[in-house]
Amino acid sequence: MTVIKIKKVLNSSVVLVENEQKKEYILFGKGIGYGQKAGNVIEEHQADQMFLPVENIKVKEFLGLLDTIPPVFIELTQQIVNFAEEKLNTKLNTGIYFTLMDHLNFAVERYKKNINITNRVYWEIKNYYSEEFDIGVYALKQMNEKLNIKLPIEEAANIAFHLINAQGEKKESKDGMKFAKMIGSIVNLVRYTLNININTENIHYTRFITHVKFFVERFYTDKMIDEKDNVLFEQIANLYPQAMDGAFKVKEYIKQVHEKTIPNAELAYLAVHIHRLISYNRLG
Repeated sequence: MTVIKIKKVLNSSVVLVENEQKKEYILFGKGIGYGQKAGNVIEEHQADQMFLPVENIKVKEFLGLLDTIPPVFIELTQQIVNFAEEKLNTKLNTGIYFTLMDHLNFAVERYKKNINITNRVYWEIKNYYSEEFDIGVYALKQMNEKLNIKLPIEEAANIAFHLINAQGEKKESKDGMKFAKMIGSIVNLVRYTLNININTENIHYTRFITHVKFFVERFYTDKMIDEKDNVLFEQIANLYPQAMDGAFKVKEYIKQVHEKTIPNAELAYLAVHIHRLISYNRLG
């Protein structure tokens, strides 16, 4: 039997371990770290999930993320992923642990600050990715019950996004080249305008890219989000002025190159993701 020793207790549900060859892994398991300390031997069957080797750069990001995320989101993520893999009958990309855990935590943060970011492709997700959406509904129910909150049903579609992405790369559309060019232009514009050195291996960069991809899709299909009022726009502009400045630079670029005006609602959503990118690159 392989001997696995605890190297560090990350929290009650996650421990950093090493095997006999001194290779490091992350082990998940409810209560697996409770009462444990470095040097203790742990049974492999006690863990629900053996994670990636720690030399993987994304796992190093994950270790840092654990310091800022309450253990309840780790348990919820594991529960949702296990449920999803069973329902979809597939093994999800392990990156789902980073992106989903971060998303769940951020969703609750937004809820507590009364920042409501509506998913405007809710209908498409619900109808075109019904299995993932149903899992999102399950996840939403678990979160609301465990945390005693009332996240909106649209959040199920947001969770579904992560599940869709975790099943592998989707086929490029016939407009892939055009989309990719605009995505690259926006990312470079944000990078140089805000003068930040973006870590492209960072999970928050991945989230930003995902948002920009959907933004570009909406732009080219004339489905830009346009609110009747500017409440969210004004709220985000006050909370994140630097990020909003970056969003305005994107607006100016698109107006100059494509002669189209981006609605304030789209600027608000873009600014939220730019803010996250700025914040976590500063922390890093």
